[in-house]
Amino acid sequence: MTLAADIFWSFRSPYSYLAIGRYRQLAEDYDVTLNLRPVYPLAVREPNFFERNHPNWLRYTMLDMMRVAAFHNIPFGPPRPDPIVQDIATRKIAADQPYIYRLTRLGQAAARRGKSLAFCHEAAMLIWGGAQNWHEGDHLKGAAERAGLDLAELDAEAASDATALDAEIAENQAALEASGHWGVPTLVFNEEPFFGQDRIDMAIWRMEQNGLKRRG
Repeated sequence: MTLAADIFWSFRSPYSYLAIGRYRQLAEDYDVTLNLRPVYPLAVREPNFFERNHPNWLRYTMLDMMRVAAFHNIPFGPPRPDPIVQDIATRKIAADQPYIYRLTRLGQAAARRGKSLAFCHEAAMLIWGGAQNWHEGDHLKGAAERAGLDLAELDAEAASDATALDAEIAENQAALEASGHWGVPTLVFNEEPFFGQDRIDMAIWRMEQNGLKRRG
């Protein structure tokens, strides 16, 4: 029997990026369907979140995400541009956000086609893997093609059906919170949330208790 789990994920979260390649490998190695459900990041949902954090939060997060990338041998670099326009010094979020709405709607359009895990992984490797100006040229077009999708088709849907896509994204967020967590990345299996890039092995362990088998 093929198992199924949901993954709640954000394009702005470095830990989401650091997890997604391993999520994708999990889906390739095991008889499990992983439904990636994109959500808007905290910077959109709670713009003052960063201003409330401890002063050490940013420095430690930067240190830790680079350490995680090195430990797992994952290409990693600061996004250029950042999916969220933000003054890092003051942590203030800009009112105009030209990237994150497009990206998240593209991810949800890919989810409608059952290919969000592949698309979000390919796009995240551009954003967080060191590509300059990932939003320009053929970068995202290539990411979509590698996921078996057409970027022009996704972009057209993201523009023409934005309201419905945003409603689906809001449903994803509600489902994440109903699972018992609020942050990303979170894998939810049998209503049990596994938050963070460091809980993937534990999620596999739990699914194996429920009959998870390797493919082949």
